[in-house]
Amino acid sequence: MKTIRQWQLRAEFARRLSEMYGREVPAYTTLVDVSREVNAEVLERSGPDAERLGSIARVTAERHGAIRVGTPAELHQVARIFGALGMHPVGFYDLREAASSAVPVVSTAFRPIDAGELARNPFRVFTSMLTTSDPRFFDADLRRQLENCLSERQLFPPELIALAQRAESDRELSEQDAERFLRLAVGAFELSGEPVDKAWYETLEKVSAVAADIGGVRSTHVNHLTPRVLDIDELYRKMTDRGIAMIDAIQGPPRREGPALLLRQTSFRALAEPRRQRLDDGSIVTGALRVRFGEVEARGIALTKAGRARYDLCLDRADPSLWEKTFPDTERGLIDQGLGFFTYHPQDIGSGRPPSSLPELLDNGWVRAEPIVYEDFLPRSAAGIFQSNLSGTGTRDNSRESARYDQDWLAGAIGREIHDPFALYEREQNASIAELDKVLGLGGALR
Repeated sequence: MKTIRQWQLRAEFARRLSEMYGREVPAYTTLVDVSREVNAEVLERSGPDAERLGSIARVTAERHGAIRVGTPAELHQVARIFGALGMHPVGFYDLREAASSAVPVVSTAFRPIDAGELARNPFRVFTSMLTTSDPRFFDADLRRQLENCLSERQLFPPELIALAQRAESDRELSEQDAERFLRLAVGAFELSGEPVDKAWYETLEKVSAVAADIGGVRSTHVNHLTPRVLDIDELYRKMTDRGIAMIDAIQGPPRREGPALLLRQTSFRALAEPRRQRLDDGSIVTGALRVRFGEVEARGIALTKAGRARYDLCLDRADPSLWEKTFPDTERGLIDQGLGFFTYHPQDIGSGRPPSSLPELLDNGWVRAEPIVYEDFLPRSAAGIFQSNLSGTGTRDNSRESARYDQDWLAGAIGREIHDPFALYEREQNASIAELDKVLGLGGALR
């Protein structure tokens, strides 16, 4: 009997989700088409250097999605579904503190954590959960109504959860079960045609458009699906030339000479989508909700904690010239200053005794360094994208003390370890160094 492995499930889920989202949001298809056009131009212009941070096949297929749920129980089920696809929670993001607008969510990202799995298909899903117990956003009465509403809905059918559990346990499914799993999983993230309670939605929208999008409906859906582009500035220009309204800026560092760092993101503005709405008298009208948008990203080199500290400092200062002063303009400079993560690979240069230090090995051609792609997200950039697409700032009572939602709390809600992205990059780098030490016979000198 033919079986479908986890990475194949993941790749097919990402492909089908992209097709579905393109049908729902036609401007997304335009975004994907322009991304491919730009990537082809960069490949033609730059040759092999264009694939320094991933093959063109990987970059073309690469997506990250974003979804929102309302409760720990829903988040636990999401973790089960993505676990079936070989995706694990990585990183903790508190967007309540990263945004000046009211964004009452905490988030993690589900993704593969093994380098080989990332190379096969690096699909990621940025997943946010509503912080219903934070009194800065929800007073006692609204919290009670909201939690009652959330408790009455079922986002994921039991059959999907059962299949997901089997796929995670066995790391594969039969062809028939895989097809059923994929149909149910993609269907769970389709935009529902069920009428929205207009008065309830607007009540939540006064607090936060994000809260309304999560708690004002009885289902979940894809909020955005993000392709990867090799020249985000050129994409921004091309999308604008096609008459598509983009947000005001590219989130992240300015365009600069030298290696790409971490992450730059932008999006087209949230679209007014027709949605059926139920009025107080029970009648149904067609209105419009503006919650979904088209994000695109350019990924760079994963930075160490020292590199990230410099990166955050540059963002805080908001001085474009500071980037050139703060970061070296070569990959080797990042290595020498301990700012970026790389893997190291032996080169065939003949006989002789290799040097016993990494800098000398690099200088003398014994070793080549390959940058590790940043696979994660930045709270400020995520919040910036959210804010740029909100219809209003919402409300937040800062005189009240915030509710505690931290990484340990979220891990408990999910029932899984939330991986530290720095530890994952360091593990990949160290594994390559250990293998290099072994191949070159250096007896542990590099460790």
